[in-house]
Amino acid sequence: MNLTKVYMLPGEEKFKEYLESNNLKFTAERQAILDRVFANHKHFEADELLVELRLSHQNISRATIYRTLALLVKSGLLKEVISGERHAHYEHIFGHEHHDHLVCDNCGKIIEFVNYKIEDLQKGVCRKYNFKADSHRLQIHGLCEGCNVKNKRKTKKSKSGV
Repeated sequence: MNLTKVYMLPGEEKFKEYLESNNLKFTAERQAILDRVFANHKHFEADELLVELRLSHQNISRATIYRTLALLVKSGLLKEVISGERHAHYEHIFGHEHHDHLVCDNCGKIIEFVNYKIEDLQKGVCRKYNFKADSHRLQIHGLCEGCNVKNKRKTKKSKSGV
């Protein structure tokens, strides 16, 4: 009798259930992407994931990565943090407390924060309009402290004619 216990990554069972409920297969490529995503504890872009997979000698196509990331978002395991002119950034959220983001438009730094007053205000708005929220995403764009300091120095120099 084989008593080897199979351990699953956080969220792996949830992803398998999501795929099965949508008549999709849990392929070796999806497993490799899931493994890499949950090994990563920072915000990442799809192309960064592609490079990491290629460096580990896993030749998974860019299209497969983008499709799998979309499935991971739909399954509730990943969240798209920012998109727009900059590429979409992702983070895994399974088992993590909800948080929001400050995004520096200059250097791309992302600062995570939790503010319960903001959460309470959002709940109050939903109650007022009898709205059942499934999720929300708050991102505040601007300049981080470092870029703000650099920007002030530039402004001082240009005003002084230097």
